[in-house]
Amino acid sequence: MMNSTHAHGHGPDLAALAGLLADSTRASFCLALLDGRAWTATELARHAGVAASTATGHLNLLVTGGLLAQERQGRHRYVRLADSDTAALIENLASRAPRRAAPTGSLPAVSRSRALARARTCYDHLAGALGVAITRAMTDRGLLDWERGLTITGDGTAWLAELGITLTPTNRRPPVRSCLDWTERRPHLAGTVGAALCLHAFDAGWITRIGTTRAVAITDTGQRALREHLGLTEDSKHMDSFPQPQCTSS
Repeated sequence: MMNSTHAHGHGPDLAALAGLLADSTRASFCLALLDGRAWTATELARHAGVAASTATGHLNLLVTGGLLAQERQGRHRYVRLADSDTAALIENLASRAPRRAAPTGSLPAVSRSRALARARTCYDHLAGALGVAITRAMTDRGLLDWERGLTITGDGTAWLAELGITLTPTNRRPPVRSCLDWTERRPHLAGTVGAALCLHAFDAGWITRIGTTRAVAITDTGQRALREHLGLTEDSKHMDSFPQPQCTSS
């Protein structure tokens, strides 16, 4: 029989990684940082409703554990998710986690939850119903192929070029990757292609952020572009309704 000390003394320490996310405050920090931006400890403390000193302690653990990276500018320390792989890990875990109901009578919380489910950023790519709809439409049009694992087709590369998107090959990140959406429970597009599409959508004015949250809304320009380039409409089979720009508090 294998010695228990030997069994637990070698290989990846999965329990240590799980322990980093076993605390609700640390988990809320990681979910907030899925917006792809860098936050200060003060901002994250306010988001989680904890004292700044408490937030600092939790952030130190997450940085030491490799889930977060940090950078300093003057007196301020900013933290972000370590990389795209970490973002995919957090999103995939969230898709498997039990859902918590919004507090009864909390209309702002319900509104924010619905906005995030309709369309949001997941690190540097699009997620929610919008991200899933774009992925399905690209698949239906032969721009993505799932037969031997997710790949971008020749037609897909040409389509991106027509949009003015040029991909820069990198060894650190695959061109396309499937990311399981935690609200839709279906895959949305990640990787360098997903990131490039998201950046293009912002730069071209297709989408705009709702307040300071991860939620985004589709502009009139975006509706026309999605209809022209992917055949997506409000009543299409891919999406129940487009998230509309609106004034929403953060």
